[in-house]
Amino acid sequence: MKRSISIPKYKRGGGRFMITLNGENLTLNEYERVAFQREHIKIAPEAYEKMRASRKVVESNIREEKKIYGITTGFGALSNVRINTRQALLLQKNLLLSHAAGVGSPLSPEIVRGMLLLRINSLTKGYSGIRSNVVDRLVYFLNEDLVPYVPSQGSVGASGDLAPLAHLALPLIGYSKLLYKGNWQDTEVILKEKKISPIELQGKEGLALINGTQAMTSILAGILIKFVNIFKTALLTSIISLEALKGTDTAFDEKIQAVRPYTGQIKVAESLRKIIKGSEIRLSHKYDDPRIQDAYTLRAIPQVYGAVYDVFEFVKKQVEIEMNSATDNPLIFANVNECLSGGNFHGEPMALAADMFAIAISSMGNMIERRIDRLVNPLVSGLPPFLTGGDVGLNSGYMLWQYTAASLASENKVLSHPASVDSIPTSAYKEDHVSMGTIAARKADIILENIAKMVTIELMCGTQGLEFHRPLKSSKTVENAVKKVRNIIPGLKNDRYCGDDFRRLLQAVEQGNFSTFVTIEF
Repeated sequence: MKRSISIPKYKRGGGRFMITLNGENLTLNEYERVAFQREHIKIAPEAYEKMRASRKVVESNIREEKKIYGITTGFGALSNVRINTRQALLLQKNLLLSHAAGVGSPLSPEIVRGMLLLRINSLTKGYSGIRSNVVDRLVYFLNEDLVPYVPSQGSVGASGDLAPLAHLALPLIGYSKLLYKGNWQDTEVILKEKKISPIELQGKEGLALINGTQAMTSILAGILIKFVNIFKTALLTSIISLEALKGTDTAFDEKIQAVRPYTGQIKVAESLRKIIKGSEIRLSHKYDDPRIQDAYTLRAIPQVYGAVYDVFEFVKKQVEIEMNSATDNPLIFANVNECLSGGNFHGEPMALAADMFAIAISSMGNMIERRIDRLVNPLVSGLPPFLTGGDVGLNSGYMLWQYTAASLASENKVLSHPASVDSIPTSAYKEDHVSMGTIAARKADIILENIAKMVTIELMCGTQGLEFHRPLKSSKTVENAVKKVRNIIPGLKNDRYCGDDFRRLLQAVEQGNFSTFVTIEF
């Protein structure tokens, strides 16, 4: 499975704004501003106090040589092996080196920046027993845009994202590579250039850096950010298709939604009504060619897309909870002077959320593909076969683009198989149930990329189909969108290679150029 995180282009924030972290109230919007727009961060004073308090507990336990997991013992299945005070420092360094076992292409710089942000935020809660100067170094990396090399594969999602987070932490001790000024460079070289010494980790600190769910959470957060533009554009293209097929907007009536009051359904229907308002095409057949009932892919858009909207809202809530959670083990409770081992590192909440989101958007894609088929299919469209503008038979028009959409929809169905139902025991059966949450998130990202491509194909076909109704015009919103499409790609008369058309239009879709035509609250 390829690693695939495509991020819209944003102007660099340049650190003009500063987001303050305290481990309690980081939002998805703030994640976007830091991970994508490169705003700078700082740590709240009260967070420093909490980190110092938990560190004192760790140091006290080390001095007293108490048996504490990962501090005076080995890790995982080796938790019964006692480690003396002299070996404690080497233990933490060895932990990072041995656990950095990731493979595959690297995660995108934006997702890794997000991982840094989320790890810092979790550590500032003050339950990890890490020294504040170690966290300050992570802040320095983030604000200076020094991005660690983090392979995309190797996490089973419990004990959290061990391999990805080990790679994230390696530059702290002078190992691995950093992306700096657009190039991968040896960490050692960059630290020397900036006159910075590697950090010598103390007891508990290696474990504090790699126990957590920040890889899967960052990937899923990035997906949610991309989804908003794609979803808005999907609403627009659904109306363009409806107009091309001379469907009715009766099914979007407010009264229908009110008696099944799901939030998403109500908001989607309202948005669709706004997009189509004032359409001449709709008025042209409202009375002389009344459609009692359209096919489900036209009639049930509020119900299907609305359900997807509701899943988005649920997943966003889960992600924001995870962003502000302590996912280390053991956790240090300074107020009661306790070190408690538990399972907060387990990625099940993110795994289930990612799988649910993947299934939801895959279902949406099924509806998109069926509308594309209706547009090109002369048996049901009422339009020229395959939307060709030239001689039928001599020209195949957009015939094969429906094949492509069908292929993408089928691929999504395979990828929608939930990763969270799988579990392979690790660490000599000590970790006998794992979440596979990072796999779930990576799959969801590929599905969303396929959805963006399908939305683009629908936009391409729907615009062509709508233009066969000239001189009638659609709504002002749709006509402005059609004009933008035609500024990017020409209409199709005689057959030509359309791959470049598709790529240009896809880029515009991914960058949010069409989402501005749609108003729906997220």
